[in-house]
Amino acid sequence: MFEKSIESFNAVCNEILEANETMQNKACNGIVLCNKTLTNLKEMVDKNDFNTVPEEIDFFKNIKPVPMSLLIYFTEVRSCELRMPKAGNTYKVEFLQKELRKINKFFYRNADFVHYMEQGYCYLDHQFFTRNHRDNFPFTPMTDYYQFPEFTTSQDMLWAKVKAMYRFIHYIRQALKRLKVDDSEIFEEKKHKVLVWTGPKTALTELIYALFSNGTINHGAADINTLTASFEDFFNIKLDNIYKTYTEIKARKTDKKYHHQCKDRIQVIRNCPQKQLESADSRIRRHIRVDGCRPA
Repeated sequence: MFEKSIESFNAVCNEILEANETMQNKACNGIVLCNKTLTNLKEMVDKNDFNTVPEEIDFFKNIKPVPMSLLIYFTEVRSCELRMPKAGNTYKVEFLQKELRKINKFFYRNADFVHYMEQGYCYLDHQFFTRNHRDNFPFTPMTDYYQFPEFTTSQDMLWAKVKAMYRFIHYIRQALKRLKVDDSEIFEEKKHKVLVWTGPKTALTELIYALFSNGTINHGAADINTLTASFEDFFNIKLDNIYKTYTEIKARKTDKKYHHQCKDRIQVIRNCPQKQLESADSRIRRHIRVDGCRPA
């Protein structure tokens, strides 16, 4: 029932992708085509509903994701083309790298579902791709995408987006090549020499608190936990209970300061001439007698 619609869609979509136009124009034309195809599919389902559960699963797992994934792909491409920096290859590369990081986060958040689909499992298909189980996985509309909850299962939109993101990765790679940037430069992890903190942990703790107190990292927005984790990673060290360590450092410094004050006062007394000490002692005794107290 849906084969002819999908065949016609694929043929027109290929013409759009191969047309000698800008990517932005291709994306706009593709969005129109995808929306039209999805509307036709929805009307067909509304008119002739599925006879069996396997038919419903097949539609939402294999049929609808074809135009839906391309709709998401074209939407992302159009957004990327509109937001792309207009000048400076360096800025363009940074922008595209940021898009890649977003894609990686998406796949990380949905790793279990991606694994399920790519391994060809089907034991949860009745929950993922039938409308009866939609309440088990609350539907969250995706911004700027096709939004018809009654024409959506719990996971068909997610599956379509997975397929779209693979296409989007290819688009970003091609964009980077047009900027004459080698893939190895983009996807190679930045490496730095291994640095190991060889001083006392208390010294590193004091350094972290000094940077935190002065607000010299991230304009003061970085908290103690963030700073500690960064230093632990950079210097390959583990700081246990940094709050307790810093409290002990402060306590020791307070005791040491009081000790130095007492020591300084004793030194002043030792250096004071004997006559001045006797004079001071007599003044103290006279003051005590005036107050009506007997000196000890």
